[in-house]
Amino acid sequence: MNELDAVWSKMLLQAIEKANAEGRSDVADYLRLKAANDAIRQASIGWIFDTLVEIAGDANRSNSRISIEREDPYRFTYRGSNMAGSLLRLQQGVRCLTLEAGWTRTPSDGFMRGGALAVARITHLGMSKANVELFLQKRGELPVWSTMKDEKPGNIVRTETLREHFLIFTGDRL
Repeated sequence: MNELDAVWSKMLLQAIEKANAEGRSDVADYLRLKAANDAIRQASIGWIFDTLVEIAGDANRSNSRISIEREDPYRFTYRGSNMAGSLLRLQQGVRCLTLEAGWTRTPSDGFMRGGALAVARITHLGMSKANVELFLQKRGELPVWSTMKDEKPGNIVRTETLREHFLIFTGDRL
């Protein structure tokens, strides 16, 4: 969690306490839901980034010479909305794979389409057909990343899905 997210979490907790003290249980309930959803978003984005970094790290232990860069905080535009989140960039020679993930934080950022908690985008430099948009949604009690087709969830993203994108990136699978 970066410093901005820590400050935001503290402000949210203070707002919940204030709403409770003023007898505004409706506002406190909304803020608790927001805090819970933000925690789910952070953990889910953490999982997808950590998994891709682990895959790249394993390759680097075999002398693949992949540079791994992370930018956090990071902002990007997604379908007309402004997302706040993180960027992961893997580079090997001229090849580049990026993973952007985030969500709208304020009303002026826009809104999350299709009931998504967060969105992510995997981009392969020069190979646009391999690019994919991901959608974080609760299925039952669990958050699940899935591919997105026409703003509807598709296949569930697993570690193997990320490994496939990594192999496309390294040229071991086209």
